[in-house]
Amino acid sequence: MGRLPEGEYIEEATSPNGQYTVKAYITNGGATTSYSVRGELNFNQEKRKPKNIYWQYRIDTASIKWLDDDTVIINNIELDVPNDVYDYRRE
Repeated sequence: MGRLPEGEYIEEATSPNGQYTVKAYITNGGATTSYSVRGELNFNQEKRKPKNIYWQYRIDTASIKWLDDDTVIINNIELDVPNDVYDYRRE
């Protein structure tokens, strides 16, 4: 997931304790492919590079909700951060 297109920023949500922020970006695949959404985990209290944790094809919106300090739901996909990753290509 390290080589995903950057995309255009659409939404973000910060964890309740402020440790993480998930930012969502939409990518336009052009004439031959559909839109995709990329979710990027940002580490607010550590000097770490952002990590791609979500990649979904044929979707053009992002709904990000935090259940607790370490659990985020992106478009109905629940992830435990910082370790979980969702990539539609691995379904």
